[in-house]
Amino acid sequence: MDLAEYYTRFADVEAHGVSDRYEEWARGVATDEEVKALLDALPPQKRQANLVFAAARWCGAPLADYRDFRDYLLRSWDAVAAVIRARSTQTNEPARCATLLPALARIDGPIALLEVGASAGLCLYPDRYSYRYHGPSGTTRLDADGVPAPVVLDCAIDRDDDVPTRLPDVVWRAGIDLHPVDVADPGQLAWLDTLIWPGQEARRANLHAAASVVTADRPTIVAGDLTRELNRQAAAAPPDATLVVFHSAVLAYLPSEKRQHFARQVSALDAVWLSNEGPSVLPQIAARMSRATQATRGHADAVAPAQIADGAFVLAVDGRPVARTGPHGQFYRRLEAPG
Repeated sequence: MDLAEYYTRFADVEAHGVSDRYEEWARGVATDEEVKALLDALPPQKRQANLVFAAARWCGAPLADYRDFRDYLLRSWDAVAAVIRARSTQTNEPARCATLLPALARIDGPIALLEVGASAGLCLYPDRYSYRYHGPSGTTRLDADGVPAPVVLDCAIDRDDDVPTRLPDVVWRAGIDLHPVDVADPGQLAWLDTLIWPGQEARRANLHAAASVVTADRPTIVAGDLTRELNRQAAAAPPDATLVVFHSAVLAYLPSEKRQHFARQVSALDAVWLSNEGPSVLPQIAARMSRATQATRGHADAVAPAQIADGAFVLAVDGRPVARTGPHGQFYRRLEAPG
């Protein structure tokens, strides 16, 4: 997929109705030969819209129309490119817990959580957040001990019987990441804040509230390669708990052969495996999806991997696709007849 097609799809699928500013910027880039020439000089994995736009904002790009953004980008390209090369998206979206919870709530507890690609670990606390599921029969509220938490996650859900009725009993939590993020460090937290798209103030508020949860009760997050660390960290989980290995928007950044190696590793564990990724990231999961969900489009955070037409991820349990999910936790839609 070339840059024009990718940025057009980012505008149409990812940013439309979510961030007007990013939609406008992406449409501008898609037809701007001078800007595309600058992006073409970057490594392929560094051309993604979220990283480019966040790096520009980090350097001081105004939240203005595309003409002003373009002028800044061209004028400050050396500084922006340096940030692009030095940083990665590592978007840590706690709202994804709302789309994981329907599966987590069905697992007998206590459970031990191991997240691969954990970033700052904000998704390791599904038991500490509050949820508001908006379904056909209205809104269902779910709070720990009946007390609303500082982090409140809203999720549209299409079936009342998929709404969780309890929070998981988490007794152990750990993560693996190549470059863990420390949200107690103001600079690292500021980068996660910059990765939130313009206009998404609820996401920004939840990021900072979730960071406070993590800072008060630090999880173990090991710096390392997920395939090298998986078995070692899994062995550290308490034996009397059900181990749950999960990941969201992570495997798309790995070569296909490494994804398959990871899938074989996690399948061999005595664990429940929750995968929340674009449907083409693991072909064996895509092959089990119903034909109606096979139409694919471009990935939000990487140019190459494909997703289905509305930009949704696919939640799979032990390799079985069960739902389409919003990439930022916006919705949970059951797959009616996964193969």
